[in-house]
Parts: sequence; C-alpha cells; structure tokens
Amino acid sequence: MPNILSDGLVIAGACILIGALIPVRRLMAQLPAGNMRSRWSILTGLITLFIIGYISYAVAFWGKHTSLLDLIVPSVFFLGAGFVLLTASLSLQTATDIRRVTILERESITDPVTGVFNRRYLDRALAKECALARRYLLPLSVLLIDIDNFKIINDVYGHQVGDLVLNYLGKLLLQTIREVDIAARYGGDEILVIAPNTPITLAGALAERLRKYVETHDMVLTKITDKAREIHFTVSIGVASLNEETTDCKGIIQNVDKALYHAKQGGRNRVVLSGVTIPASEHSAD
Repeated sequence: MPNILSDGLVIAGACILIGALIPVRRLMAQLPAGNMRSRWSILTGLITLFIIGYISYAVAFWGKHTSLLDLIVPSVFFLGAGFVLLTASLSLQTATDIRRVTILERESITDPVTGVFNRRYLDRALAKECALARRYLLPLSVLLIDIDNFKIINDVYGHQVGDLVLNYLGKLLLQTIREVDIAARYGGDEILVIAPNTPITLAGALAERLRKYVETHDMVLTKITDKAREIHFTVSIGVASLNEETTDCKGIIQNVDKALYHAKQGGRNRVVLSGVTIPASEHSAD
C-alpha cells in the first residue's frame, strides 16, 4: 500500500506541475516583452526542471517505499506541486483582473470618437493643474483647438466621415504634443490641450507647431468611399495662460475661448494668444 500511494503522489505531483505550465503560459502572453516576462520564463524553466526531477524520483524509487514514513517526501512533492499550480492560477487571475480594470478605467476617461481624454477627465485634470500652478507659482497654459469649417465637412461627406476626421485630428495631436501635455475633447469639434509648466510664449510655439502639422497631413479616406480620397482640413487655435489677472480655471477657459474666437474671425488656420495675434499663417481654411 505505501508503494502505490507514494508512487501515485509523485506522479500526480508531476501532472499537476505540467498543468501549472498552462496558466503560466497564458500569463506570459499578456505581458509585454521585458524583465517581468523574462522572470516568468525563468519560472517556466524551473517548473520544467521540477517535472523532470519528479519523474526521475519516481523512476529511481519506484516500488521501494515500504513504510508510512516513506510517504513524507512524496507528500511534500505533491503539496509543492499543488502550491505551484495555485500560485500560477492566482497570478493569472490577478493579472487578468488588473488588465480588465485598467481597460475599464481607460474607457471611462477616453472620448470614443477622438481617442483623447473626455470632458469628465478634462475638468478634473484642469482643476488639478490650476491648483498646482497656483500653489507652486508655476506657469500653466491651455490650447483650444477647433477644426475650421467642420460643418462643411459634415455636410459634404456626412457625419460618419466627420467622426473619422475628429479621430484623425486626435491622432495628430497625440503625435505632436509632449508627454506632459494633456489632450481632451472639450466639446463638439474642439479639443483642449493642457500644457503644464509652460508660459504662454512656449505654448504659442507649441500651438503653431500643431497648426502646421495638421495643415500638412491630409486624411486619406478609404473606409467609407470606394475610392481613396484625401480630405484637407485646418485648425484654428486659441492660447491662454494663468497670470496676475487670470488666476483660476474659469478665467483661463474664458480667455482661451475668446482667443479661439479671434483666430476664427481673423481668417482661420491661425494661432491667437490671449490678447495677441501670432502671424501663423496667411491662409484660411478651404
């Protein structure tokens, strides 16, 4: 009886270890290339060595367990294999849950059309950045970006294409702004960019870079129409910052909104700082 039980525990332990490789492999598939994935690869190698060790032990001591004391080592082998399987399964479940929560959190603060942050996140981020700027006496600027003649795009191509243009604009902005900047949909076809620790002059330079980048990157429309078609569009940008007269979020939003209004009234496809016009472009949008 001890022989059968001991040998069975060792073989069962080896099978459990083989089963533990399944959640480990699934977990590794969710991890990006890097140190963490390399460490789990090392763990996979160790589990494989354990499996070889279990099988070698079973072969070497097959039928040689004659007393109940001989069950100690096989029992430890079996419990150890169970521990490895449980740890691997819990790790996979934890990683899956964290990934699911991260995706849900990301979706809750992301605008589905533009791909940038939504208005809910914008309000919180702007309030936070304004508070930090006032507390530590740091410069803070915002850019309000609006697509020129967006209504004409919707009328000519349809609202579905209009959404594609908004999505394309969001991608262009994310390719151009700095990592510290925060881009979020303000409303309609307007996107607001928060530029922390940035005086209005540097924010104006950033806005001009954005304006030129959008102007020189036409969107190639292929998803809806049968033939590829390039859609050329431009943006007008207003820029404002905190200063001695403007000390809160409400004031900076009012100023940047006025600056954007002047940019559009001044011919579109241009950048206007709060109270000062930058000679960004002499061309208006089509």
